[in-house]
Amino acid sequence: MQARQPASVRGEDARISHRHIEVFRAVMLAGGVTGAARMLYTSQPTVSRELARLESLLGYALFERAQGRLRATARALSLWEEVQRSWQGLDHVVEHAMALGRPHHSHISVLSMPALSHALLPGAIARMQAEHGPQALSVATQDGPLLLEWMSAQRFDLGLTEQADAPPGTRAIALPAVDEVAVLPAAHPLAKKKKLKAADFAHQPFISLARDDVYRQRIDAEFARAGVERQLLLEAHSAIAVCAMVQQGLGIAIVNPLTARACEGGPLVVRPITLSIPFQVQVLLPLHRPAVSGVEGLLAALHAQVKSHA
Repeated sequence: MQARQPASVRGEDARISHRHIEVFRAVMLAGGVTGAARMLYTSQPTVSRELARLESLLGYALFERAQGRLRATARALSLWEEVQRSWQGLDHVVEHAMALGRPHHSHISVLSMPALSHALLPGAIARMQAEHGPQALSVATQDGPLLLEWMSAQRFDLGLTEQADAPPGTRAIALPAVDEVAVLPAAHPLAKKKKLKAADFAHQPFISLARDDVYRQRIDAEFARAGVERQLLLEAHSAIAVCAMVQQGLGIAIVNPLTARACEGGPLVVRPITLSIPFQVQVLLPLHRPAVSGVEGLLAALHAQVKSHA
């Protein structure tokens, strides 16, 4: 028997169409030709014919046929993964197209540092929706240079970062500065104090941010000026991770008040400090991306949410 030839070697008129993929998808979802025909509102012979045509164009079988039943081959399962991804992308396109026709239900896309998506955004979104009603919004997280690169590429309607400089193609709006705070295990002796000074941290197990973190450097500088030595054994990249270690009783720390309040309760308490270490969030807005209604409302809610932690 002569082997099947892929479409690419048999002329321009022999092409795999979207219909072929639609039939393949229906067969995979329904588990057979009969169910696929019902899904596509067509006949079983039509589905069988289109499926056979797809296999002919590909040059290999997608299903093994035994006792009137179909069983997907390894190639079919691999193709199915790609079809699912593509269909999800198509669904997003359709959702976006529909949303464009609903001016009161526009979709805001936000790119945020992971810590701010946990400590700042949920409260701000709640404020915005309480004032303006339901709003479609999606949040993606990224850190460092990639966050700035994606905002420069105009991929999101709003970005949240701790970095002060706006990347090309964006403008930065500074949210109110708020002082960093101490986080302690609830059972720690220092938790009895209403406010902590530098000397209170002397010789205490202290959980630090990463060495290249600008707030870690400011905290270390403040303690160096005060002549206070701490036990520096643990460090973590994010304030959330630092708070998790504090909750386990591994030490005390100084973090931004947004994360501190989000983690407060149970085994962790928050206390103000006499050291002044301002923490500030920058909102990045794209300069060349079409404006989306609701962004100004979110910006106002972010401003109010930060001020509530002052």
